[in-house]
Amino acid sequence: MQSLAMIENWPVPTAAAAVVLADGTVAGAAGPTGQRFPLASVTKPLAAYAALVAYEEGAVELDEPAGPEGSTVRHLLAHTSGLAFDEHRATAAPGTRRLYSNAGFEVLGDHIAKATDIPFAEYLRQAVLEPLGMTSTTLDGSPAKDGVSTVDDLVRFAAELQAPRLLDARTVLEAMSVVHPGLSGILPGYGHQKPNDWGLGFEIRDGKSPHWTGSTSSPRAFGHFGQSGTFLWIDPDAGAACVALADRAFGPWAVEAWPPFTDAVLAELRATRR
Repeated sequence: MQSLAMIENWPVPTAAAAVVLADGTVAGAAGPTGQRFPLASVTKPLAAYAALVAYEEGAVELDEPAGPEGSTVRHLLAHTSGLAFDEHRATAAPGTRRLYSNAGFEVLGDHIAKATDIPFAEYLRQAVLEPLGMTSTTLDGSPAKDGVSTVDDLVRFAAELQAPRLLDARTVLEAMSVVHPGLSGILPGYGHQKPNDWGLGFEIRDGKSPHWTGSTSSPRAFGHFGQSGTFLWIDPDAGAACVALADRAFGPWAVEAWPPFTDAVLAELRATRR
C-alpha cells in the first residue's frame, strides 16, 4: 500500500505500520515491523482482551464488584469506575463520568490476578499472546501502559479483533459497543468530548472531534492510541485495521500526521475495491 509510505515523512526517528484486512490478509506494511516499541496505552486493549478471556472462562463476571465502592469489572474496562487518572482514589461515583484511568486498569489487572491466581502479565501471555503467536510482546509492569510489542505482533491481534478465535464474536461485539452511552469526559491529548464513548477497553470513534483517527473513519471505528506515539484502529465499515508504532512521544506532530495518514489508508482501501 502506497499510503503506508507516509510514515517516512513523520518527524520521528523510527516508525513502522501495517494494514490487515478482515480476513487476516496483510494488505501492506512499511518500516521495521519486527522492531519492538513501547506501546504506552495501546497496552490497554491487550489487557482488556485478557480480561474478556477471564470472563468467558468464568474466572470473573463483568458485573461483579471490582475497584471503588459500587464499581464493577465493566466499569473499570469502560473508564467509568470513578478512579482518577493515575491515582488509586475515587473522584466520582461509578457510572456517572468517563474518567480515563490508568489506575482503573491497574486495579483490573490485580482483580484478575487474584481471581485466577496467576500474575496478570502471565495471564495475558497465556490467554492472548501465546495463542495468537505474539512472541515479541511482553508486559513488564502496569497493564495500563507498560506493554512492548511489534507491528507484526499487533497485526495478529488486529486480525483476531476482526475475526475472533479466542473469544465468542458476541463478546467482541459487546467490547466495541458503547458502555454507559452519553457520558462526557476528557480524551487525553484531544480535550473534552461530549459524548466520550468507550466500549470495554476500546475507544469508539463515533462523532468525536478532534480525534486521532481520520475524518473519513466510520463512527463504528474503535481502538486506542498511546502516548509513546502508537495507535491501533479497527474500522468495521472499511473491513480493515491499521497499526502504527513510533519512537517519539505523542504530541502536535501526531495530531497533525495521524488523521491524514488514516484518511489516505482508507482512500486506498476504497480504491482497490472498486
